Amino acid sequence: MLELLAPAGHWEAMTAAVQNGADAVYLGCGDWNARRGARNFSPEELPQAVRYCHLRGAKVYLTLNILLADRELPEAEKMLRLASRWGVDAVIVQDWGAAALAREVVPDLPLHGSTQMTIHSLAGAAAAAELGMRCVVLGRELDRENVRHICRLSPVPIEVFGHGALCMCWSGQCAMSAMIGERSGNRGLCAQPCRLPYSLDGGKTGRPLSLKDVSLARHIPELTEMGVSVLKLEGRMKRPEYVAVVTGIYARLIRENRAPTGEEERQLAEAFSRDGFTDGYWQGSIGRHMFGMRRENAPEPVELFRAAKAGYERENTRRVPVALSAAIRAGCPAELQAADRDGHTVRVEGPVPEKARTRALTAEELKSRLEKTGGTVFCVDYTDIIVEDGLSLPASAVNGLRREALEALEQLRTAPPERREREAAPPETGAEGPREFSYTVSLSQSCQLTESLMALRPSVVYVPVERIGDFHLSPHVERGGVFCAALPRICKDSELPALRAMLDEARKKGCTAVAVQNIGQLELARGSGLAIRGDFGLNVFNSRALQELKSWGLSSATVSFELRHQQIRDLVKPLPCEAIVYGRLPLMITENCLVSNALSCKSRDLRGACRSGHHLRDRRGERFPVLSVFGCRSEIQNSKTLFLAGHTEYRQCGLTYGRLRFTTESPEQCAAVFRRYLGEPGETPEDFTRGLFYRGVD
Repeated sequence: MLELLAPAGHWEAMTAAVQNGADAVYLGCGDWNARRGARNFSPEELPQAVRYCHLRGAKVYLTLNILLADRELPEAEKMLRLASRWGVDAVIVQDWGAAALAREVVPDLPLHGSTQMTIHSLAGAAAAAELGMRCVVLGRELDRENVRHICRLSPVPIEVFGHGALCMCWSGQCAMSAMIGERSGNRGLCAQPCRLPYSLDGGKTGRPLSLKDVSLARHIPELTEMGVSVLKLEGRMKRPEYVAVVTGIYARLIRENRAPTGEEERQLAEAFSRDGFTDGYWQGSIGRHMFGMRRENAPEPVELFRAAKAGYERENTRRVPVALSAAIRAGCPAELQAADRDGHTVRVEGPVPEKARTRALTAEELKSRLEKTGGTVFCVDYTDIIVEDGLSLPASAVNGLRREALEALEQLRTAPPERREREAAPPETGAEGPREFSYTVSLSQSCQLTESLMALRPSVVYVPVERIGDFHLSPHVERGGVFCAALPRICKDSELPALRAMLDEARKKGCTAVAVQNIGQLELARGSGLAIRGDFGLNVFNSRALQELKSWGLSSATVSFELRHQQIRDLVKPLPCEAIVYGRLPLMITENCLVSNALSCKSRDLRGACRSGHHLRDRRGERFPVLSVFGCRSEIQNSKTLFLAGHTEYRQCGLTYGRLRFTTESPEQCAAVFRRYLGEPGETPEDFTRGLFYRGVD
């Protein structure tokens, strides 16, 4: 049966989820989670929350699903140790450095791979399993056939996002909130710029980034049949009444393995929706029909929420069935055994019964007394009573037996498991010492590869593997040019054969390296025979993440462009590191093609080779170029160009490479920018930014 995982943004929401049938809840403690705006739980509340849930048969998953800086890892380590001691059932992680730290210091604490890891393929699930993940949360953009394929062959359980708000960008790959307002979605503070108005190419203003909430309620039987293990409900920022309504409906649907009734669908929409719901990704039918907005001043469903609140505040709807076996025999202490359905059994003894002077104790009377479990979470669903004739036992003794047995059973149900703890080893230091700094360049168009550019001797030239057929590499390879095939950030299993062919062509044309963007691409990269470089999609934010990437066999790593230069400087670098120091930074990569949605294009060209020149315009008049990338996806670029020429800090951070990222630039501009970074005089862009290099993010 599907495990129903419900949100718990605070204690009342947790109560609402558990009392309405959640099999597990996910919650945050302090600031180390992707919903830092929720009330969350304090370190003092967390063990009480675990006890509350475990007593009632629900699991607790702690969210540690953000990128962590080096200075934050010691506190994260403390949290991991406390979570393990308190009996948290699993920790959900995004950061590969945090995952490595958890494996090291609390090896028995299960880890779940967050959707922020951007795992969306069978190879990704398998690689995550090898790295210690006990469950993997798939990207929400996958259709049913891709999910079915992964579930059938995955070595670990698969979690699917079932109900709630959808991000426009693939999870873990969004930098729009960070770049615009220094509130990073990768750090749990997304400001939701996707809900704002935009226009495409100066057309009508609308909400082209605001998706409806997803609802897979109608697909419960299919999800169960295909082997999905966990169905997740979104909503840690939602009120507890919402959690109660949605959890209760999904719990019934899963229990009865059916689609919702019309009334249940109405209640889901009344609780919260954005012009209804969508299952477009699941159905493999994407487009304009998936978008919507929450109506302003939408009326609160007073009666629905009042009934929901009354239900979970009773605190007695989540009962734990127990079986009681009692034996009252002459000359022997009274005996009571209590057992729950989870395999816990306790046995307690009371006083020796006396010979009855007036009225003897009967089996029916003893059964009636033992079943009075009011004030506890337990209810008796089976009794086995033995009472020998002519014996007497005071009611107080029977009550004491029952109370002692149930208290002992409660202790068993809430006892934390025994788990190992180890000391953390410090990150490895770089074995090669300081490295000479040089520049790499990444190109998006074949026309940008010119003699003028190559004459400036970039250390590495990144070319998009999906457009490798457009690039004429051989003359430059013959003169010593080094080329790296840059893999796309997103590649579903159904797209893998095409990508494999493109990578093979890149190798034949002279590429000697491949840049991976996520854990799922390691298998493909290792099979190519090329050196493997880590690209920015891996979200490297701390020294342990760098150490982890080195253990994967990577020859270099690109650090997150959300890091300040001081943070980059202080990273312990066990392998050559690279940072983007010029270019339009990628803010979003979307499964929904913005151009197709606006212009009804039907090409679905895997190469992402449709006409360029499109842009989004926001309410302030800023223009964000929209590039077509592999899989006919859209990549939204920043409106301003990162420009650090003339500044020296990035050259003093211990980096081996600085990357010049060329997207919308002309061939002449590419060479001119490169010369400017080499110290030659030149123009400064009119509309530029220093990015987050000096500002950083919260």
